[in-house]
Amino acid sequence: MHPIEIVTGLLGITTLLAVIARRFRLSYPILLVLVGLLIGWIPGLPTVILSPDAVFLIFLPPLLYAAAWQIDNVELKLYSRSVSMLAVGLVLFTSTVVALVAHAVIPGFSLAQGYLLGAIIAPPDAVAASSVMRGLNVPKRINTVLEGESLVNDATSLIIYRYGLVAILTNRFVLWEAGLQFVGIALVSVAIGLAIGWVLLWVHRTISKDAVVSTAITLLTPYGAYLIAENFHLSGVLTAVTTGLFLSARTSELFSYHSRLQVNSVWEIVVFLLNGLVFILIGLQLPMIVSNLNGYSLPESAMYGLLISAVAIVCRIVWVFPGAYVPRWLSARIRKREARPSWQQVAIIGWAGMRGVVSLAGALALPNELPNGQPFPARDLILFITFIVILITLVVQGLTLPVIVEALNVREQIDEKHEERKLRRTMALQVITHLEANHSAGSVHDDVLSYVKNEYELKINELSGMLRASDNAQRPAELYQQAIRLQLELIDVERTVLIEQRQSTLLDDEILRKMEQELDLEAARLTLVQPEG
Repeated sequence: MHPIEIVTGLLGITTLLAVIARRFRLSYPILLVLVGLLIGWIPGLPTVILSPDAVFLIFLPPLLYAAAWQIDNVELKLYSRSVSMLAVGLVLFTSTVVALVAHAVIPGFSLAQGYLLGAIIAPPDAVAASSVMRGLNVPKRINTVLEGESLVNDATSLIIYRYGLVAILTNRFVLWEAGLQFVGIALVSVAIGLAIGWVLLWVHRTISKDAVVSTAITLLTPYGAYLIAENFHLSGVLTAVTTGLFLSARTSELFSYHSRLQVNSVWEIVVFLLNGLVFILIGLQLPMIVSNLNGYSLPESAMYGLLISAVAIVCRIVWVFPGAYVPRWLSARIRKREARPSWQQVAIIGWAGMRGVVSLAGALALPNELPNGQPFPARDLILFITFIVILITLVVQGLTLPVIVEALNVREQIDEKHEERKLRRTMALQVITHLEANHSAGSVHDDVLSYVKNEYELKINELSGMLRASDNAQRPAELYQQAIRLQLELIDVERTVLIEQRQSTLLDDEILRKMEQELDLEAARLTLVQPEG
């Protein structure tokens, strides 16, 4: 079977499974991994071998770059200490404990191999975490900390991974040298990411009205940033994430409204397909891994995998509680800057440690041979243990996390709809103030001015009624909802006119497409502001 046919078939399966997952309110990475696992054991199907270079280059940069665009920069800065404690401290702690346990339990497993295994399985996956947390309505602080951790911890683990691999290949490892290089690589990688961001900021401003070129540049940016850093033996992951964070904070300056709509739509599709493909490919790897498991029996290897999975889960739980509270006891500045998290919130963060694509890519990237030609020690076992950790954390923690959130009653207390209406009302009031201050002396025709002011005053009245009704009767909100439904119905009527005109071929198709886009934009706006109910 040709690789193109395999990829096309997997993308079709991915799309179907995503529909099923949403229908039954499941996290689709979990379903994709399990189905990929089942497909991999079907006799007669070709073996799908996932190249580590393909994972690192094709999947990792765009997925992390997209995650960097989605995160709230202000919130990330506010909780930067918590993110650092997890993304750096927890990765180092987990790698060390896994190394010690693996060295003590697995016969012939050196400490360097243990650190290599620990670096591979230490970082939770950004995609898995955001997918599982979506729709749970947990406090924004939890989402920000988890997403921020997943963005940065990949760089930490890959740097540790690099030094662990060097230690095995050269039989030489000096801790203080590795520490200095770790800090140096991180700082230079961030600096390059910021420099690339500055250049792209100028580029995007220059072509802000060209939606097609702007979208193409956003697709090329993560790959370019990653490759530039890797070419200098730096952290491509950290560079791509830094570039994404820098540009995402300035998104209003980069694009016109039309470009922004197109960029968001294209990236939503790209991220969906890449996410789906990479998780189903993870499931497909197990038969190949098991077939190469030389020197270890399957039950013995499974026992090691379960043990290391338990160690990784316990390490996270043990780390998060002291990490959340001890610094607060020691520093008045931290107590003043950060609100005290409840133990329930800390528990959720402690349980949300699903592993994914970075761990699998790191394991697959291990060389088959040492420089002297001998087989890389325990490579197959490391691969198998990594897969078990991914499977256990993704399925067990991913499926139980919604139950734990419900049991601990960890819900967002802020009424986002109420806050959104307050912001819309403030914006409309500012518009009225601007009109009265700048366009009341004949600069605009009276009829035009009256029409525009009337539109915004109606909007203010509607929003004011909804805000008053938020704690009382819901009548104004119901009327507002009816009005929006009526407007959407009328847009459908207008759309039928366009369909009839297209069939009659009396009008130029360019005009019809332009009018259709206007209706789509208006329908999208109305759907966005429609109250729940």
